[in-house]
Amino acid sequence: MREEILAYGHPNITAKHRSTMQLTKETDISVRADCIIGVRANKSVYDMSDPLKTHLLEGGEVEISLTVNSLSFSLRARGDSRLVFSNKLDSVIRRSNYIDDRTLAVEATAAAKDIPRDLVKELRDPRTVLIVEILF
Repeated sequence: MREEILAYGHPNITAKHRSTMQLTKETDISVRADCIIGVRANKSVYDMSDPLKTHLLEGGEVEISLTVNSLSFSLRARGDSRLVFSNKLDSVIRRSNYIDDRTLAVEATAAAKDIPRDLVKELRDPRTVLIVEILF
């Protein structure tokens, strides 16, 4: 099955965080938000489909692809029975097992800092559309 999130670039995207990556529905971010890879997202963890939530709550694995124009980057992560999917603004993918109301998946194989710099450069343009595809 497949879930898709659409988000947009922002001039302050740096994608330097070592342990997380985040999408937000917020329209503006500061340069200190070094985990954010997309703003104006059309979904948060709260909005994910029931089949995806069920899969993740059962500890299922997901493959996540980030696509911007002709550039793409993929990673893997997994769910956890402690996920709550209650945050209405954000979705966070984590390398660790830490869980809060924003957590979408844990034990990810990559974080924001691992995204290729040419893709991050594209994400600094507010007109750039980021397609996040979650396969499960």
